[in-house]
Amino acid sequence: MILSVCPNPSVDTYAWLNTMELGVANRITKLQEFAGGKGVHVAMALNEFGAKTDLLGSWAGHSGKWIREFCEELGMKSFGPELAGANRKCYTFLSEDEDLHHTELLEPGPELNEGQYLAFIKNFSEHLDNAGLAVLSGSWPKGSPAFAYAEMTAIAEEKGKKVILDCSGIQLANALERGFFGLHLNEHEAKELCGKDDPLEAMQVLSEKVDLVALTRGKEGLYLGYLGKIIHANVVIDKVVSTVGSGDCLTAGIAYGVNQGLSVEEIARHGVAFGAANCLRKDLGMLYSSDVEALLPKVSIKELSYA
Repeated sequence: MILSVCPNPSVDTYAWLNTMELGVANRITKLQEFAGGKGVHVAMALNEFGAKTDLLGSWAGHSGKWIREFCEELGMKSFGPELAGANRKCYTFLSEDEDLHHTELLEPGPELNEGQYLAFIKNFSEHLDNAGLAVLSGSWPKGSPAFAYAEMTAIAEEKGKKVILDCSGIQLANALERGFFGLHLNEHEAKELCGKDDPLEAMQVLSEKVDLVALTRGKEGLYLGYLGKIIHANVVIDKVVSTVGSGDCLTAGIAYGVNQGLSVEEIARHGVAFGAANCLRKDLGMLYSSDVEALLPKVSIKELSYA
């Protein structure tokens, strides 16, 4: 089982409207809602591809109840502390207006107090015992300590469990101070951390702290460093419908490959195929296993070196 962790779930919402003008009423013509948050996207991708995964989150109000029901209808177990308020909504606007199309508005979400944080950490520790791997993804609710992910990676190390982390900012910086198994980040996050534009130079720096580095560069694909190898993987797709959640699905593909004991090349192949599959349909942060299967043989793999 892969344990998917999403401290700050959301309701991801497509909102259709013709234009948006400041200072006047703007009418949304249609809404479509999906369970969201980076860790939720990871869990849904794994579940769709047939990997058993449980979901740890923090749940607040009617929106939190709705996210859990959405996930559980897909066959995933969810658990975690109940918070006051409501889980956030993240709006992606669809419009004929090119300046507005795919503009996002993100709500702040609920707050997490000390007792709820301790309950979250306890849930993580208990459920990690039954997992082969844990994926920790995304931001934390307001009030969370800056060392939250660092504490979770320490617990995983004590239990001899692998962790793949996908986050940014102070949470990532604190976790990297002590090191952990695997990291997914994009080129902008890598430059902020390492001051390096070249992906291989950034990966060389990061490999001193983590065993597996997955660095993504949008259309340029994935650079994966693991077990002494550096792999560049990419796939060309005809049309990108939505990129929301593609990085999370890529993380899921890498987690799947690691958990299955696949070769470095096949881990990279699955990461790219998962991420690209998410781009093929309108469903926010979701993929279809049939799309992944179709893309896997099309992924190009090339071995590189730091020298």
